[in-house]
Order: sequence, then structure tokens, then C-alpha cells
Amino acid sequence: MMNQALRLTGPIVVGTDGSPGAGAAATWGMQAADRHETSLELWHALAIPDYYLGTVPPTEDLLRKLEHRGDSILREAADAVTRADGPAVTTRLCEESAVPALLGASDTARLIVLGSTGHSRFTALFGGSVTTALAGRARCPVVSVRGRSWDLPTAGERPVVVGVDGSRGARAAIAAAFDEACVRGAELIAVHAWEDVSASRSFGDPAGSYGWGSFTESAQRMLTREVAEYRDGYPDVEVRQVVVHDEPRQELLRWSVQAQLVVVGSRGRGGFRGLLLGSTGQSLIHHAACPVLITRAEKS
Repeated sequence: MMNQALRLTGPIVVGTDGSPGAGAAATWGMQAADRHETSLELWHALAIPDYYLGTVPPTEDLLRKLEHRGDSILREAADAVTRADGPAVTTRLCEESAVPALLGASDTARLIVLGSTGHSRFTALFGGSVTTALAGRARCPVVSVRGRSWDLPTAGERPVVVGVDGSRGARAAIAAAFDEACVRGAELIAVHAWEDVSASRSFGDPAGSYGWGSFTESAQRMLTREVAEYRDGYPDVEVRQVVVHDEPRQELLRWSVQAQLVVVGSRGRGGFRGLLLGSTGQSLIHHAACPVLITRAEKS
């Protein structure tokens, strides 16, 4: 089976709820659809099951109001991003809640895109829990659109940054990062932070006293090996490798300030069994200064 990070077909699907964050996601999604020469689908979840009181369904009047509001949200979102010379835009109104609806969309989508904040009762959904659930379970990469630097005229000068730790999940992230750097004409910076806990906290002494040089050399070899697999397929992508002794989440958060996109796997070597989204991905979803793309490796 083809790794999901290498799926090069399918539409860009954006979850929208009428909030400013969802509007930013729709704009980012349109730009992505344009770069990847595909279509854009705007989805809105009515979440009708959430309105059931026990076994009592919502009233017809409430259903009509929900549908009217959903149609208005989709129409306004489509009007805001549609261009005569741009990608095709379609809309989809779903009766389901956001997570099951977008999980279904991930079967055929190239990317699922969500804003970092939501509207009214959807704030927690599109700002965190829906993104977290999808990032750990979706069958295509999931993007959390954060910050505004990605929409500046100078955004194209910023690099794409990928976190690498030698895990299978990180390989999916590398593949997606090379693809994104290629279509953006951007430099790719592959970052490996090889220690989760600083030596000063662990041992009460500077790291140099414990011969960390051998660990750094091993990490550099691993990073070179992992990146080399994809270089031939993307000869025009300039790659810079960075190895640091630091917590991965902190290093990637620092890079997010100067990046146009940060790419990570949903779980790395430090993930707990059964955890759908690792701590690094969680931190980036909530605190990164630029959009974050999270991939999930296919089960073998």
C-alpha cells in the first residue's frame, strides 16, 4: 500500500464553521489546492446527533435552522476563496459531527485542513480536539493553520521544517515535507533534536562532561540516512540538516517562528503505546507560530 504521505491525488478538504480561524484555513487550503493542482472542498458539520435529547430527535424547526446556518457558512466561505482562474471549489454539508465526517473525507482527500480557533461551541473542536483526533486517526495528512506569516508576501522565502527521529512516522513526515518544499520552491530544513531531557537537569552538570559528541555524530548519521532516501526524487529541493541537543517540541516551536510550514509525524519514538498523537504534535497544534502538517504512517 502506498504510504499516505505520498498520496498525490485527491482534493484539499477544509473544515469550516464560520469563524476567523476557519476562514484562514479556507484561504490556506485554496493556496494548497492551487500549488498541488487539485480541487478544494469546504465541509461543514451540522453535528445533528449532538442535538438528540436521549432518544428524542431535534425538531424540524431546529433542523431547518441548522441547515440554513450551515448553507450560509459554506456559501460565504466559498465566495471568499473562489477565483475565476483558481481551483474548483465545492461545498459539503454533513449531518454528522466534525470528527466522523472528516475522518470519512480523509479516505480520499490529499489533505484535511483546520483552523486553529473555532466559533462559539465549536471553539474547542476546531481549535484542538477535532484536530488532535484527526491527526492521530485520519488516513491523509492533517494541517492546523496557525499564525498569519504564511499569508505574507515574504512567506515564500521561509523554509519548510520537518522533525526527524528515525521512526516510521517520521519517514512519512519527510516524504510530505519534501513534496511541500518542492511545490513551494522552498528550502527544506530537517531537524533532529536527539534528547528529550537536558543533561543539566538529568545529571546536574554540563553536557560536555558526559561525552555527548558520540551521540551527536550518531544522530547526524541517522538524519543523513533518513533524508537521503528522498533526495533523488526531489533534486531541486535544497536541504539543510540540523542536529541539536534539546527537547524536540521546543526546538520545532522555535523553528516555527521562521518557517512557512512545520511537518511532523503523529507519533515518534517517544510516543506511548495507544497514544494517537504524541506530545510534540500536541504542542505544535496549540503553540506553533506557523501552520503545522501532521502525517500518520500506514500500518504495515
